[in-house]
Amino acid sequence: MRWLVLLALPCLLTAEVTRIHVVDRTDVLDGKSLGPAGAYERVVAKVRFALDPKLSANRIIHDLDLAPKNAQGKVEFSADLYVLKPRDPAQGNGVLLFEVSNRGGKGLLGRFNSASGSADPTTQEHFGDLYLMKQGYTLVWLGWQWDLPKTPGLVRLDAPVVKGLKGPVRAEFIPNRLGNVMPLGDRNHQAYPAVAGEPITLTRRNEPEAKPEVIPPASWRLSPDGQTIQMDAGFRPGVIYEAVYIAQDPRVQGAGMAAIRDLISFMKHQSDGLSVLGDQPRFLRHAIGFGVSQSGRFLRTFLYNGMNADEKGRKVFDGVWADVAGGGRGSFNHRFAQPSRDGHAFLNVHYQTDLYPFTDLALEDPVTGRKEGILSRLKPESVPKIFYTNGSYEYWGRAAALIHVTPDGRADAPLPPTTRIYFLAGTQHGSGRVPPVRQSTRNLANPVDFRPIHRALLEAMRAWVVRGVEPPESRYPRIASGELIPASAYRNPAGDHPRRILPAFRMDYGPEFESKGIVSKEPPEIGAPFPVLIPKSDPAGIDLGGVRMPEAIHPLGALTGWNFRSAGIGAPKEPAAMIGSFLPMTPEAIKARYGQRDDYIERVTDAANTLIRDRFMLTEDRGRVVARAAALYDSVVSKKLK
Repeated sequence: MRWLVLLALPCLLTAEVTRIHVVDRTDVLDGKSLGPAGAYERVVAKVRFALDPKLSANRIIHDLDLAPKNAQGKVEFSADLYVLKPRDPAQGNGVLLFEVSNRGGKGLLGRFNSASGSADPTTQEHFGDLYLMKQGYTLVWLGWQWDLPKTPGLVRLDAPVVKGLKGPVRAEFIPNRLGNVMPLGDRNHQAYPAVAGEPITLTRRNEPEAKPEVIPPASWRLSPDGQTIQMDAGFRPGVIYEAVYIAQDPRVQGAGMAAIRDLISFMKHQSDGLSVLGDQPRFLRHAIGFGVSQSGRFLRTFLYNGMNADEKGRKVFDGVWADVAGGGRGSFNHRFAQPSRDGHAFLNVHYQTDLYPFTDLALEDPVTGRKEGILSRLKPESVPKIFYTNGSYEYWGRAAALIHVTPDGRADAPLPPTTRIYFLAGTQHGSGRVPPVRQSTRNLANPVDFRPIHRALLEAMRAWVVRGVEPPESRYPRIASGELIPASAYRNPAGDHPRRILPAFRMDYGPEFESKGIVSKEPPEIGAPFPVLIPKSDPAGIDLGGVRMPEAIHPLGALTGWNFRSAGIGAPKEPAAMIGSFLPMTPEAIKARYGQRDDYIERVTDAANTLIRDRFMLTEDRGRVVARAAALYDSVVSKKLK
């Protein structure tokens, strides 16, 4: 790898993006042409920011006014930047495709190029079929999260720190095997250390809403670094352990939203991505923000906090696509925020994730009387084109129905003309594999790969943003059609299903949580739940009301968004996080329904052609999709699944 001397740009860029330091600049795949946009280059850099806490656009960033300031009264911080761009920006398509990095990684190439994952892509396998490069996109990642694990290659936020402040932090831990150590950070992420000498309470319970049992302090101890709890008797698998303790020196996590806002604004309005290294015309005219899961929830939070207008009131993202975010937002802008924490039916429960409002348009909460929407803080001229894509899992584990129903759960909610919702029926949280396997689950995992639909939707989003071409109409289950039902009414003909489904609660974190981002109640007080609605299943065990891949149009078994934890990791009656089920038919039943292999392939080819006609699949993806469905057929009829 070729490393350059750190280049500082001596000029002040703007009041927000003050400096870009280029660490490395290299050709992609030895500089060969990757399509109509020609050769690409990779740029690794550090961006420095300065925010004025007094500006109205920055007042939503909680605790920014308490952070250290420079001589101009601004708060300085930095973040990692990673760019893949046409070497000649004039040859690109003029669209900046920004991925809100999921836990510091880079998923765009895996999602749209069918590539293998890499924190620093360099090989042909890392770049896959080059789809995004052939389309001429400029791909950008920026660090926005402070608590990432110390894994090399992740893009990080060096967030401002408010020295001296103390406050409560809650850590949840559900081990999958017996062990003696409980991390206070989420999974492998960094923790706020517990302050020595301050009180700590450790509890356990078997169900999220059960009364916690206090574990006597004599039976456990805090590690010297304050980041783990050790218990000689061991932490049992499938049990919910929760520690509430006092931490100090909170990071200003909300600065991550401002960093993304200001970088995208700079690249759109002042200089094409890193053309600042020379005086070149501006070539990036449009920006699309894309985020998966945690990052999709970030984008919903970004919109809710009014961040799609920069300090000058200009629109930031022209299009926003939140994938598998369900109804959630997240811990992205409050004191002692742990942005890694998510929320599922049996994992990371009662964090600041599934909070009202859920719908884009303002609808009144009949319990509290509040009336807000995700877009309420944005002026009409700052509202982007929006895609929300969710699979079956998100209705079970991410409260997805709340984005398109009224808060009382009695009616379908209206959508603004700038929003589309697409439900990918019969899918789990991420794309599955063929042949399907168990992933610490009772049932085989859901094998459906929905990425071909996403490639088509990306083209639809670009056409909408650039040329004003309307995308396909929304497709999701509705109450009025009988496709969306109360969880208590759900029946799946293929077998038993988990009885626990994520309920979004009205939660009280303290009187200053909404206004100042201060959490004073940990754990929170749990109020009335919002309605829990899920798609109705058809006779084959596939959810109604959405877009289906060919293997869900012509299923070889039930394809669900739910699964059970395996007995080996404890709590076997509880739902598995993010993994759906495949409950295959017998080979005899498959042949009775579809005939021979060629007959089945003909059916899935017809289904793929219908998706192409409806703009949910690209013509060039038909062969790959049909081949994958055939491989699933072979794996089932061969009786090799275990």
